[in-house]
Amino acid sequence: MPLTSLPSPVSGASALGMTLTALVMVLTPGPNMIYLVSRSISQGRAAGLVSLAGTGVGFVVYMLMGNLGLAVVFVAVPWLFIGFKAAGVLYLAHLAWQALRPGGRGMFEVRDIPRDGPARLFRMGLVTNLLNPKAAIMYLTLIPQFIDPHRGHPTAQGLTLGSVQIAVSLTVNALIVVAAGAIAGFLGRRPSWASVQRRITGTLLGAVTLLLAREVPARARA
Repeated sequence: MPLTSLPSPVSGASALGMTLTALVMVLTPGPNMIYLVSRSISQGRAAGLVSLAGTGVGFVVYMLMGNLGLAVVFVAVPWLFIGFKAAGVLYLAHLAWQALRPGGRGMFEVRDIPRDGPARLFRMGLVTNLLNPKAAIMYLTLIPQFIDPHRGHPTAQGLTLGSVQIAVSLTVNALIVVAAGAIAGFLGRRPSWASVQRRITGTLLGAVTLLLAREVPARARA
C-alpha cells in the first residue's frame, strides 16, 4: 500500500514568501554575520561552524518562544518589546558607525581576537543571536504575516515557517563561513576593494537600522 504524504500546514505561497524574506534578512549584514565572519577569519572554518551551531540554537529558541507564548508576554508588557527592539537598533547603528567611521574596519578585515574554545564559541554564537534585533523582529513581526488563519493550526504553521527560516539562514551563513578566509585574503591583497566593502557593509547596516527603527514603536501582536 503506497504511503501518502501528510499535507503541509502552510501554503506554497507562504513557504516561498518566507524563503525570500529569510534570504533577504540573512544576506543583510548584522550581528550574526559579523561575528561568524570574524571568528572564521581569526580561528578558521571549524570555529566559524561551531559558532554557527550556536546561532542555530538561538533561532530554535526564538521559534519556540515565538510560537509558545513569548508574544503574549510582549503583548502584556508592550514597553518590554519596544525596549528590546530599540536596544537592538542602537546596536546595529553602532556596527554601522564602526564600519563607516574614518579608520573603521570591514567585516572581512583581519583583526586580533582572543582564541576561544568550542564551548565559548557555541555560547557566544547563541548569545549573539538571542540579542539580534533582526531575529526578534523576524519571529514576532514578520513570520506571523505569513500565517493563514483559514488553514488552522497557527502553531504548526509558525513552526514550519520558522524551520524554513532556520534552514535558509544556516545554509547561507555556512557558505559565508566557508568562504570568509578566501574573501579576506582577496580583499587583503586589494586595499581599495576592502575600503569599498567596508562602505557597502556600513551602508547596508545603516539602511537596516533605519528600517528596523520604523518598527520600534509597533507593539507585539498576540
